[in-house]
Amino acid sequence: MFQIDFASRTPIYTQLYNNVIKLASAGVLKPGDKLPPVRIIAEDLGINPNTAAKAYRELESDGFIYSSVGRGSYLTDKLNGDSAQKLLAVKEFEKAIAEAMRAGVRKEQLIAAVEKAF
Repeated sequence: MFQIDFASRTPIYTQLYNNVIKLASAGVLKPGDKLPPVRIIAEDLGINPNTAAKAYRELESDGFIYSSVGRGSYLTDKLNGDSAQKLLAVKEFEKAIAEAMRAGVRKEQLIAAVEKAF
């Protein structure tokens, strides 16, 4: 169900986070669907269970999933249709802005780039 690119510079937990959002936006995962347990994901993907747990914690803190002790983790209705893809795009955009700022790009330059794009 989930795919990880071990050669990517993107952290594995972020890739797993993005996988859930992409599958929800594609309609593969629907609100109320139960997600696989962290241990199963870790075994299937060959990753550390703590990495999978971190992705689930991020998803839960962003309101995309909710967890019930002893029952598992479930998708909320926050990730329905194209809104999921939009949320992912905004998150990636914010990450790109942070990288640009670390590289010394000024706020005015970023705003000009956004205005040019529109």
